[in-house]
Amino acid sequence: MAQDSVDFSSHYQFWMQKLSVWEHASTLETQQDTCLHLPRFQEFLRQMYEVLKELNSSTIIERFPTIGQLLAKTCWNPFILAFDESQKILIWCLCCLINKEPQNSEESKLNSWTRGLLSQILSAFRFDTKEVDLFIQSLGYTPEDYCPGLLKNMVLSLVSELRENHLNGFNTQRMVPEKIRFLSRICIPLVTLPDIEPLVEALLTYHGHETQEVLWPEFFDAVNEAFLLKKISLPTSAVVCLWLRHLPSLEKATLHLFEKLISSERNFLRRIEYFLKDSLLPEAACHPAIFRIVDEMFRYVLLETDGAPEVLAAIQVFTQCFVEALEKKNKQLKFTLKTYFPYASPSLVMVLLQHPKEIKLPGCHVFWFCSRSYGGPFECWFLFIHFGGWADIAAEQLVMSETESSEALLWLLAFSYSPRDGSLQRAQTMVELKAALIHLKKLFRSPTLSAKDLQAVAAESPDRDPRPALCQQLSRRLLLNFLLWAPGGHAIAWEVITLVAPTDEITHEIIGFLDQTLYRWDHLCEEAPRSRKLARELLAELHASSTSQLKVGRGCRDQDP
Repeated sequence: MAQDSVDFSSHYQFWMQKLSVWEHASTLETQQDTCLHLPRFQEFLRQMYEVLKELNSSTIIERFPTIGQLLAKTCWNPFILAFDESQKILIWCLCCLINKEPQNSEESKLNSWTRGLLSQILSAFRFDTKEVDLFIQSLGYTPEDYCPGLLKNMVLSLVSELRENHLNGFNTQRMVPEKIRFLSRICIPLVTLPDIEPLVEALLTYHGHETQEVLWPEFFDAVNEAFLLKKISLPTSAVVCLWLRHLPSLEKATLHLFEKLISSERNFLRRIEYFLKDSLLPEAACHPAIFRIVDEMFRYVLLETDGAPEVLAAIQVFTQCFVEALEKKNKQLKFTLKTYFPYASPSLVMVLLQHPKEIKLPGCHVFWFCSRSYGGPFECWFLFIHFGGWADIAAEQLVMSETESSEALLWLLAFSYSPRDGSLQRAQTMVELKAALIHLKKLFRSPTLSAKDLQAVAAESPDRDPRPALCQQLSRRLLLNFLLWAPGGHAIAWEVITLVAPTDEITHEIIGFLDQTLYRWDHLCEEAPRSRKLARELLAELHASSTSQLKVGRGCRDQDP
């Protein structure tokens, strides 16, 4: 409350001066200035309400003697009343001035004056003269029906003009570019009104023959903001036009998605998928220009977070949703794959686009993968992580195969988790993984398994130097696949996990693995009822355990002096 009061007081004079300027001038420049400031002024009204609701009317007038002038000027400005939630917030502010039990004539006058302003707001867009009422009735309408009907007809007429402009071209233009530009500016404070949506859509999808953008930049900003905040509903085609015509809006939409993914506590992949599809970005990314920009932003975040698992998961799910949208939209690709993935061989991308289960993973694919990719190891890896299911399938096959471990699959697994390693480091990692696999395969068909036997795969031995973190992580990944698929692994799975997950970090890693595995199985229609049941049970127990520990930790901190 204190901070709101400081902000409100510091901005009070600025907005009082602005309202005076807007009140005494009606030029296009003044209207433009009004539209540009509407979001900030609405925020000022919110701050005002937060301050006023804590005070009685007498204290309000004492602390802010000119507040009546400010509110009156606001009530008579149609642009402010039409913008988003400003009218509603203004009504709240006025209600704070009303004294329920006036003690003197001054308070009674204030009540009467305030109610007059409230009546002005509530009737701001109604025609109340007898002449207008008679005219409306002669047309067969009631006064309540006429204004919405008039607005709807105006919007439909403008939409029709815009579409005829688009279809007829130069020769029979009914609406000149200047008028279209002016129309987009007038729509800025109105974009959240449902009756205006057809006009907003028509403006976004309008493509004239002008060499420069004809729509007002602030119009794009306003529409994008309303769309991101779910204050307006637009078809995908209109959203694609918005993002193609105004790249800052696309960048803001992508950042808005990142904020959602980061702000939530540990997102499961289904929730990430919901956020992605709700954003319309995967569907819009069917246009290569949008895909490339979003993909570059993912690349930047990936580098900034040093390959954080959450970012890797988001890229993988984004690609999954994008491929689904692409398949749904185009039976035959409208654009070549080269336009989406310029640093990779198209034939390689075609292989990766297929479900990993549909193709056995022979060793030649791995080395072909490296030799055919452009831009070095990072570009190779960045392409590969879009299709992360391949690495997961490799880990499963390494554990389940009865033959000797494939060098190609070992290399693929090591490369997918640490692409920056040199050949010597990767070779050492493969040696460690092969040793872990030999141990696991000996136990795979064993009738009796103990948690201690399996703990040796992931645990450190006092007889040797500590293994690199990568080797430990990949060994845990192989061990978890073993528990899900080995006949005897189900009975001791929980005991093994409690032994190999001594830290919250490793627990979160295992939760991520189980969630990703279930998500992949669902998409590939994997028929593994026993393994699926175990994965769900382990995930539920780990999630419950992690949540309870978090609550205990918070409780301890709350009790600290």
